[in-house]
Amino acid sequence: MAEAHKQHAYPDPAARAGTPNPEDETQGLAEDQAEAPEAGQDGPLSELEAELAALRAERDELRDRMMRALADAENSRKRAERDRREGLMYGGAKLARDMLPVYDHLSRALEAAGEDGRTNAAGFYEGIDLTLRELVNVLQRHGVERIVPEPGDAFDPHLHQAMFEAPVPNFSAGQIIQVMAVGFRMHDQLLRPAQVGVSSSPAG
Repeated sequence: MAEAHKQHAYPDPAARAGTPNPEDETQGLAEDQAEAPEAGQDGPLSELEAELAALRAERDELRDRMMRALADAENSRKRAERDRREGLMYGGAKLARDMLPVYDHLSRALEAAGEDGRTNAAGFYEGIDLTLRELVNVLQRHGVERIVPEPGDAFDPHLHQAMFEAPVPNFSAGQIIQVMAVGFRMHDQLLRPAQVGVSSSPAG
C-alpha cells in the first residue's frame, strides 16, 4: 500500500516533461498577440511618413518658385521704372546734341561781327543775339547746361577736351589757357566736352 501511494503522489518526471503545460501555451499566445499589432502597423505608417515627406518637399519647391517669381517681377518693375526715368531725362539727348552746331554758328557770327559790325548792322546782330539766347533757354528747360571754363581753371578730363598744350608764363601745368568751344551736358550725361588749350610746365 505504501508503494502504491508513493507512485501516485510522485509521478515519473519523464512523463511530466512530455505533457504540455497549459499556462505556457497561454503566455506564448499572449506574447504573439502583443507583437502582431506592431508588425501590422509598420507598413501603413511608413507609407504615411513617405507621403508626408513628399508633400513637404513639393511645398518647399513651390514656395521657392513663388519667391523667385516675385523677385523677377520686382526686378522687372525696377528696370521698367529706371528706363522710364532715363527716357524722360535723356530722351532728348540726341536732338540736343544735334542742336549744338546751331549754337556754335550763332556764337561765331557774333564773335566775328566785332564792334564795327554791331554798329553798322545793329538790328541784324541783335536778332542773332536774341536767337542765341532763346536757344540757350530752350536747352536749359530740357536739362541741358553749358560748360564754360575760364582761363586759369584746372583742366578736368571729365568735362574738358585738351586740343593742345603749351608752356605759358604765369600758368601752372594743367591750367586752362584758352577756350575754343564751350561744352554741354544733359543732367549728368556729357553731350560734348569743352574744347580747351592747356598749359604745360613753363619752359626754362
